[in-house]
Amino acid sequence: MKVDKILAERKNKKIFRSGNYVVKEFDKDFAKSDILNEALNQARVEETGLRIPQLIEVRKIDGNWAIVFEYVEGKTLASMMEEDRGNLEKYMEKFVEIQMEIHSKRSPLLNKLKDKMNRKISQTDLDATTRYELHTRLEGMPKHNKVCHGDFNPSNIIISPEGNYYVLDWSHATQGNASADAARTYLLFSLKGDKEAAEMYMDMFCKKSDTAKQYVQQWLPIVAASQSIKGNENEREFLLNWINVVDYE
Repeated sequence: MKVDKILAERKNKKIFRSGNYVVKEFDKDFAKSDILNEALNQARVEETGLRIPQLIEVRKIDGNWAIVFEYVEGKTLASMMEEDRGNLEKYMEKFVEIQMEIHSKRSPLLNKLKDKMNRKISQTDLDATTRYELHTRLEGMPKHNKVCHGDFNPSNIIISPEGNYYVLDWSHATQGNASADAARTYLLFSLKGDKEAAEMYMDMFCKKSDTAKQYVQQWLPIVAASQSIKGNENEREFLLNWINVVDYE
């Protein structure tokens, strides 16, 4: 496919525009099952009626697997927040409202968030006592079946010229507890070093969803541990520091 513009390049994939499509091309070392699971997640979330780019096809490009989506014109909410910091609260309100709409949906065939987190905690190199405490805490958290994005941050939201939003990147989507998804978003703001946005987000999410802040905070060690097996060393060190932020009960 013709590459009109490179949109993003990472260690094991590149994302580019080709006419009316966006192509996410993976390198040969990327697990085929993860690529197909991402496409399946996208198809399942489409069925909820949420506003997301449509999945077009899964194909091979020069021997590499690729997922093709419709191209959506617009700006990311992240760039709008950066360019117009004085209106951060207005943008954050829109951000939280979009996340709550996602959480209002159900998709019974998505993987379960608790199963994914249990598996990832087991894969960490934390000591056995800490892993046991994390598994126990996770098991004690309420079981929900809400659609959770898993990587919900402003760079994954496109605002079209007409003012409509579209949510990108459903590779981490699961069904589970919305507060776990919120804890992940809080950590993403914190990872960027944007404490103001992190605290504004936490306060606004808890107020709009009528959720106790302490409840979201209970998820932070679990989410931090489950995310610590990926990313660079600095991110990993930051996440591991959150594991004992909330005392175990």
